[in-house]
Amino acid sequence: MRYYLAPLEGITTSIYRKAYHTYFHPMDKYFTPFLSPHEKKGFAAKELREILPENNEGMRLIPQILTNHAKDFIRTAEKLEYYGYDEINLNLGCPSKTVVSKYRGSGFLAQPEELDRFLDQIYEGTKARISIKTRIGKNSPEEFERILAIYNQYPVEELIIHPRVQQDFYKNHPNLEVFGEALETCKMPVCYNGDIFTVEDAKSLSERFETVSTIMLGRGIISNPGLVDEIVGEGKATKEKIRKFHDQIYQEYQELNMGEKNVLFKMKEIWCYLGQSFSGCEKLLKKIKKAEHFDRYEDAVCEILSLKKKIE
Repeated sequence: MRYYLAPLEGITTSIYRKAYHTYFHPMDKYFTPFLSPHEKKGFAAKELREILPENNEGMRLIPQILTNHAKDFIRTAEKLEYYGYDEINLNLGCPSKTVVSKYRGSGFLAQPEELDRFLDQIYEGTKARISIKTRIGKNSPEEFERILAIYNQYPVEELIIHPRVQQDFYKNHPNLEVFGEALETCKMPVCYNGDIFTVEDAKSLSERFETVSTIMLGRGIISNPGLVDEIVGEGKATKEKIRKFHDQIYQEYQELNMGEKNVLFKMKEIWCYLGQSFSGCEKLLKKIKKAEHFDRYEDAVCEILSLKKKIE
């Protein structure tokens, strides 16, 4: 089985990826949070920090692009090729209302004819291989039959399927029936994405879909960074390891000189997920959430991570 780290905006930055790669079972591929094309000749400093090879050493990193304009995609792909990237991922899965309202991300799935023309142009005009991360429709799972027929016309490097529609956001259960039907007709390699939070979730998926050899993990791995270690039989992450992982991220954000407020905001975003692995620590997690200065934040984190037992 191969494992990918899903792109989560504001969370899985180069700093997070490097810390994860240092302390936990390495992912086979890491994906950047989406890059939105712009008219600048190069990349903005924040974007450049994400894709510079020296910030992603030892990792197979796949940049992700979010757009519904073929020329913008091709131009951004050319910039990425300059930095040595030979695979690029197209975001057709983001369910955010601000993204969908502009018919980007999973919103683009509601315009199959325009999507078909777009794909025709980018596969014709891009040298790099293009993989796609997709939902199964905007409003209804029935949309995916037509969408998949479109994908099958192109040399898609890999299709990462999150079997929810846009309107589900992250509610309801992934539609495994539609996913199974898609496996029967897909002409490209398929990766599963969606609601893998435990070893049992991964095992159940593998037993149900024996031909699936790749899983992308998002919220599950952010909540429990040791999840893949558990899945492959390397044991649970100790709080000591979580502490080292946390401290590396925390220190590197401080080194960016982004200001106390912004550093704490980034760390609190991570704790929104990571806190789910610490049962019985609700009061301490509230302290983290309310902390306005480093000292208060560090005290609360120290209390949680100084506990001797393994995370539950």
